[in-house]
Amino acid sequence: MHPVIKRLTQCIREFKWPAILSPLCMVGEVAMEVTIPLVMAKLYDHGITYSNMTVVLQQSLLLILCALVSLAFGSASAFFAAKAATGFARNLRHDMFYRVQNFSFSNIDRFSSASIVTRLTSDVANLQMSFQMMIRMAIRSPMMLILAIISAVRINVKLSLVFCVALPILVFALVMLVPFVFKIFDRVFKTYDKLNTVVQENIRGMRVVKSFVREEKEQEKFTSISGSIYKDFCKAERIMALNNPIMQFCVYGCMLAISFFGAKMVLASGNNEALGLTTGQLSSMFVYTTQILSSLMMFSMVFVMLTMSRAPLKRCYEVLTEEPDLASPKENAVQEVKDGSIDFENVGFRYAAKAKHRALKEVNLHIPSGATVGILGSTGSSKTTLVQLIPRLYDATEGCVKVGGVDVRDYDLKVLRDQVAMVLQKNVLFSGTVKENLRWGNPNATDEELENACRMACAHDFVSAFPDGYDTHIEQGGTNVSGGQKQRLCIARALLKKPKILILDDSTSAVDTQTDAMIRKAFMEDIPHTTKLIIAQRVASVQEADMIIIMDNGMIVDVGDHEQLLETSPIYREVYESQKKGGDE
Repeated sequence: MHPVIKRLTQCIREFKWPAILSPLCMVGEVAMEVTIPLVMAKLYDHGITYSNMTVVLQQSLLLILCALVSLAFGSASAFFAAKAATGFARNLRHDMFYRVQNFSFSNIDRFSSASIVTRLTSDVANLQMSFQMMIRMAIRSPMMLILAIISAVRINVKLSLVFCVALPILVFALVMLVPFVFKIFDRVFKTYDKLNTVVQENIRGMRVVKSFVREEKEQEKFTSISGSIYKDFCKAERIMALNNPIMQFCVYGCMLAISFFGAKMVLASGNNEALGLTTGQLSSMFVYTTQILSSLMMFSMVFVMLTMSRAPLKRCYEVLTEEPDLASPKENAVQEVKDGSIDFENVGFRYAAKAKHRALKEVNLHIPSGATVGILGSTGSSKTTLVQLIPRLYDATEGCVKVGGVDVRDYDLKVLRDQVAMVLQKNVLFSGTVKENLRWGNPNATDEELENACRMACAHDFVSAFPDGYDTHIEQGGTNVSGGQKQRLCIARALLKKPKILILDDSTSAVDTQTDAMIRKAFMEDIPHTTKLIIAQRVASVQEADMIIIMDNGMIVDVGDHEQLLETSPIYREVYESQKKGGDE
């Protein structure tokens, strides 16, 4: 079995029996449908022709019974197929979402957020329809084709030779058309990713779009990509539409041939079954002609669906088989972080293995537990990259990073990240109440603990001023609170973890200097034993730190306290004097 198919069939799991019963019921339905023309032929030849009411009644009852049994089998097949397909889609989404949750930052970098959303929604929906069609139509078509041909041959071998002309034409047309459609659908689903990207960017940046009056530009961008999808789909449908007239040509051609040759056979045999062909058998041949050729038409529809699902199949498989770059050690993972000391030992880092330039170079640093460390540097100096190695959001490509004297790669990931709280540059709040957002830091936090954390982050006053206080609803992305309020809530959320290491990545940039000072003072008084790393743009935010690190071009160029750096570091002195001058003015 192909590895892609093998992996995705694992998502059937508890819906295995509905997936098996659906095709079995479909076999029963097809068997009854193929039997009905034989019953009709007997009804006509032995009942109606000779006015034998006993045979008419018997065959009529048998005909009704076959139709009811066919209906029962068809209904059961549809029920089981729907249950199996929806269950398969549910499990597939579950597996993909859980896999994404285990991705490291480097894994996520390989997939855009729009692409992941498309794979979890549109791609899975296409696979669901294809799976449902496969366990019904993909069974029905060949079964109908085989049984109908066998029945037609049993009636009259010579007349069945008509199908030997029609079938190759249809198969040839299908083989010629499908490869063109494969390429188009591959392109379509990649374009869907672009469409989702445009929509997401537009919705997230709605305020920017409106403030710059760029609605028309965004509409043009959306229309262009949407138009590309429309053109590709139209092109694919036009190609597949050629299948229908070829199908109709073969059907009616077979009907004419069977009518012509069949009528001659009926006349030659005098409606005697032993001598050749009867009227009832000729009518059955018409039904079998329709069944044989319509089964081929169904088969072409299955091909179209499989063609459309080929790209989603590959894209979902990519997510399911993407191995997380970061994982806990399989054996003897360290389960306790002793203290908040941090050591960088000759650390180097590249975002990609093939990257020419290193984001970090030869970093050697020791931070004692409980210290307050400020990190300054120009934009692009890799300050954020440095601190992301501590909770192991990325792994160092050279050297090692130690927390509590232990290499971070030896820790259980959950244990390490529970003891390292990080407030990122892009503050994210989730839809829900203030309490629900804060309890991301500690699900079991009491109301008193929530308030204490908010007081330390200088968030309690503005939260209390909300009409519903801590039960105030936060919109998705925190759009109903200001940037400074969002930052303070994120800091409070991190404090609730009671971590041994607290990292603030430029997390007070949106608050005023007085509030910034109050937050730093609270840190000194309330969490003195927690190691605090503060990335900032303002010297005032870090000048009271025990240690200040100056970074430039991925390297640590100076380390010291405020007074030492004023004397020894030209970069620090230049930044300090420019900010001091601006403050004086």
